[in-house]
Amino acid sequence: MPEPKPFQRLPKSIVPEHYVITLQPNLKSFHFEGHVLIRVKIVQPTQKIVLNTVDLTIDKVTIQRTDSEGSGIVKPTTISTSEDDEIATFDFPRELSIGNYDLEITYIGEVNNKMKGLYRSKCVNANGEEKYSAVTQFEATDARRCFPCWDEPAIKATFDIILEIESGLTAVSNMPVKKLTNIEGGLVQYKFDTTPKMSTYLVAIIIGDYAYEEARSGSVVVRLYAPPDKLSQGQFALQISPDVLSYYNNYFNVAYPLPKMDLAAIADFSAGAMENWGLVTYRETCLLMDPRNPSASRKQFIALVVAHEFAHQWFGNLVTMEWWTHLWLNEGFATFMEYLCIHKLFPEFDIWSQFVTDTYIRALELDALKNSHPIEVPVGHPSEIDEIFDDISYNKGASVIRMLHQYIGDDDFRKGMQSYLTKHQYGNTETEDLWKSLQEASGKPVGAVMSSWTRQVGFPLVKAKLDFEGQDAILSLTQEKFCADGSVEENSPKWLIPISVSTSKSPGNEEVTTVLEDRETKITIKNLPANGWVKINVGTVGFYRTQYTPDMLHRLTPAISNQSLPPLDRLGLLDDLLANVQAGRTPTSEVLRLLLAFKNETHYTVWSSIHNCLCKLSVLLSNTEYYDAFCKYARLLLSGIGERLGWEPRNDESHSDTLLRSLILSQLIWFDDIEHGKKGVELFERRDQRPIPVDLRGVCYRAALRVSNDTNTLDTLLDVYRTTNLQEEKDRIGRALGSLKGDTLLSRALDFSMSADVRPQDSVFIITAISNSRQGRKLAWEFVKARWPELSERYKGLFLLNRLIKLCTENFATYEMAKEVEQFFEKQDCSTSERTIQQSIESIQLNAAWLTRDLNCIKEFFDSENALIL
Repeated sequence: MPEPKPFQRLPKSIVPEHYVITLQPNLKSFHFEGHVLIRVKIVQPTQKIVLNTVDLTIDKVTIQRTDSEGSGIVKPTTISTSEDDEIATFDFPRELSIGNYDLEITYIGEVNNKMKGLYRSKCVNANGEEKYSAVTQFEATDARRCFPCWDEPAIKATFDIILEIESGLTAVSNMPVKKLTNIEGGLVQYKFDTTPKMSTYLVAIIIGDYAYEEARSGSVVVRLYAPPDKLSQGQFALQISPDVLSYYNNYFNVAYPLPKMDLAAIADFSAGAMENWGLVTYRETCLLMDPRNPSASRKQFIALVVAHEFAHQWFGNLVTMEWWTHLWLNEGFATFMEYLCIHKLFPEFDIWSQFVTDTYIRALELDALKNSHPIEVPVGHPSEIDEIFDDISYNKGASVIRMLHQYIGDDDFRKGMQSYLTKHQYGNTETEDLWKSLQEASGKPVGAVMSSWTRQVGFPLVKAKLDFEGQDAILSLTQEKFCADGSVEENSPKWLIPISVSTSKSPGNEEVTTVLEDRETKITIKNLPANGWVKINVGTVGFYRTQYTPDMLHRLTPAISNQSLPPLDRLGLLDDLLANVQAGRTPTSEVLRLLLAFKNETHYTVWSSIHNCLCKLSVLLSNTEYYDAFCKYARLLLSGIGERLGWEPRNDESHSDTLLRSLILSQLIWFDDIEHGKKGVELFERRDQRPIPVDLRGVCYRAALRVSNDTNTLDTLLDVYRTTNLQEEKDRIGRALGSLKGDTLLSRALDFSMSADVRPQDSVFIITAISNSRQGRKLAWEFVKARWPELSERYKGLFLLNRLIKLCTENFATYEMAKEVEQFFEKQDCSTSERTIQQSIESIQLNAAWLTRDLNCIKEFFDSENALIL
């Protein structure tokens, strides 16, 4: 585990109450002049003021008392700054007594190219002209790059924003424009209304060539801002936004408190989106889509992102975590609420099923590592914050909330949420405040149950055993911590585990529910047929793994084949078995055999789990002589569903089938199915005469690159990448580059990823796509090592650096590679990525152990003729 860095929070002797921030940015020199007036209350006598600032040059500082005790302007005797601690200290010639003051600071800063603070974003307009915007990204601790401030979430204040900008540009901030004035120098001054009391990281500013379209949600004006030539691509996001706002207004029973809600598409953006109060900023691919050819996957993705950010307007903005230790309160709840909202607005998406594969399983995989961290992780120095914007804070947080939601029921959950938001609005909270509200609403011991899930690293393994006594079955359950390496911890922690059980008598229905508090318990199941089955964790809601005896698993297998076991139970069963295989509790041959029971599977989400399983096995077996045999096995497993779906979308097909076709055909092409590869190439080559269906474009690009695998095809797609103004099309092509074969073409794609044609935030996705294949993995790693100084500087302080490290290293499978990765990063300054590096090294070691342990049983499986009879 990384050692905490020395850190202390700002002194509490001064409380800022209101900021008046004036900025004059120059989008040619990329500098800005700034002035901030901060109305502060000194609550303890002090001779110095300490506040946050970084990358700002402070020119002038004065303070003046504003109450009846005022005695003129005072200047500091010294102004000192610490880049490491990101603070400025103003020492004054005499003690400042308790009272109200105006602190004024004049300074200059850079409109930087770091995608944090106040930074520049470049785009090319419809006339081919390069245009720059100035935009902000302040979470977690980058408001201090734009104006000196008390940059901690608990130190809330109100804000007046004044922007002096070039005529012809548009300026947007958290609140509506109050006044526009022409000022000297040909500039226009924008004054915005005063914000509610809020945290500094939620302040937002956009300046540039933007247009907007408008809608309404009750009295709230909803606007979508984008470059003029891309405005039509925001139609879907604007269309759903009023409904999303209305849903949360009703669910929380607390009205959205601002007069407007803006959504803005930003060309250069490190994250997916940012929930600034009243002005949510998005990476273009998270907000914009082709209005003439809307894809099912993109619509769903945009809907979820919009719902996530709007949930933050209440959960994070109105009520804010006290410190970054409680980040999960923001992100876990927003992730859970986005699914709750989209399930209501788009029931045809079957979104809760997708939650299991996209959110729940990803959290389990990371949390099984020894280098995981609790949901609530102590955070001190700002450099530690980026590492917890991960699958634990977001996905485990959302998963345990989903478990809690089922435990107490939606009515009590909703009452508790309403009470929590009403009681703490405009304030700050800790996790216990939420548990208290939910406990009061439900009458259940929420705090006691949930503390074991938020404060402990990892999650439990529930081991199940079934015995018969007459006509009754006795289900024995025991708990221990699940470890990815299969080890059993001495004095393993315990959890309060909500247990649900279904049986073959009534699949999908909870026959028994209980809370497993002790190490073990026994449950009697009346009148279970002799060949009947028992399934633990109905609907795959509980955040734990289950291990069945071979007999119990054998009883469940027919229910998978005939699909009498519901979809979420089928996929949960498979994923639990795979996790137990990886941990060495069960041989790999068992999961290879169980997969054969899914040959008639039709459900999209179950196939998503099968896809996840095949990908992990593919990564492992790509390091062995049995990879070709595995590809043949995968093709045979996929062939039935591939034939059923075909390449032609049907007018009456479901949303899920549209997603399923793309998933299955992509897999068949990845595993080098000749016929489907030819069909994909055919559609690609005829695209000018007959446009490729939008949901199959990515599939056809992969087929063309993988089957043709030549310079002409690569050049064609790179030209499309350069010329299209659809970010989603760039995204499809970038990810398809991982389908290339051969060092020459893969190396060209890697070089392209760092060219001027690719935005910095997109380079990572191309490099990591290439690292997915056995040929690309080593090349991508060598590329990252060779370009490390440039990459680490480009993504310093951004979550993208951790993503790059994780995805380019974790799929190796030898102890030698684990050592190589470790030795490389030991020589680098990776203070913000220590946990990520340790997780990757651990993952490589786990792969190596898995391969060493199970190579013989894998050999026996693929040497058997029966293995390939489906």
